[in-house]
Amino acid sequence: MSDRADFVATPGLVSVVTASYNMGGYIAETLDSVLAQAYPHIESIVVDDGSTDDTARVLERYAGDPRVRVVRQANAGQTVAKNRGLREARGEFIAFCDADDTWRPDKLSKQLPRFADPRVAVVYSDIECVDGQGLVLPYYDIPHYEGRVTAQLLIDNFVPFPTAVARAEVLRAAGGFDEKLTMSIDYDLWLRISVDHHFAFVPERLANYRVWDGQMSKKTGERLDNFMRLLDRFLRDHPGAATKRQIDQAYAHVHVTRGYWHAREGRRADAWRDYREALRRDPLALRMWKRIISLGLDRDRIRPGGGA
Repeated sequence: MSDRADFVATPGLVSVVTASYNMGGYIAETLDSVLAQAYPHIESIVVDDGSTDDTARVLERYAGDPRVRVVRQANAGQTVAKNRGLREARGEFIAFCDADDTWRPDKLSKQLPRFADPRVAVVYSDIECVDGQGLVLPYYDIPHYEGRVTAQLLIDNFVPFPTAVARAEVLRAAGGFDEKLTMSIDYDLWLRISVDHHFAFVPERLANYRVWDGQMSKKTGERLDNFMRLLDRFLRDHPGAATKRQIDQAYAHVHVTRGYWHAREGRRADAWRDYREALRRDPLALRMWKRIISLGLDRDRIRPGGGA
């Protein structure tokens, strides 16, 4: 990943990569939370991806802080910007905090001790979801896993991006983020790393993840389709990464999730097709039967290719 042949990571240093595009309204809050860490050995790398708002003016207030480096580039998208940050990083560890998210002050001090286990490549934690004004949103707990987590990751991405801290050498060996992707870039990276490395989980909400109004509903279909393509590609490239049973459970989970989304959007025929494929993959899954019952599908009333 690095374009510097003489690169040597600084022991104990955490490089925090923040990719930003037109986030002048939030980026100061983000950087202040990073710089307020109880863990003292950090550098903050801000990649301004061609912002046209007041981001440059906001960043001027950090010009005198030696911990902060700002890199500016023409707009190229989040994936390219994050990889630029990886190339600039000098730390032994690399963490991520996007320009609308924030950290709790004790985040790094609680996560870094887990790297005492040399098998661990990524340490993550839970999150708090907040709205545009920082108010806490309802949030449901999901299972989190440690150790070799490939099989569990195939089913769902349970590694919140703003909580992840990784060994720099592992990220570079993995090739960083895939610049051909525009969505789920972190999920793709965690899957690839999980094949050979361990993950560790700190069971506390150590970061705030900002949820914009309507953002998930607008992109849910694209995200789920992209998730399916990533699953196909990963299993093609790593044929021995999971058992047939685990693969069937992973596909079933995506199909039932997409089916539920189709149902909420009123596309009952599409929902049924996804549920039917989910049941073919994993007929005993209680979650899928609950979704089907709640939808109340009647196959005879469904018009092929359309809604009910």
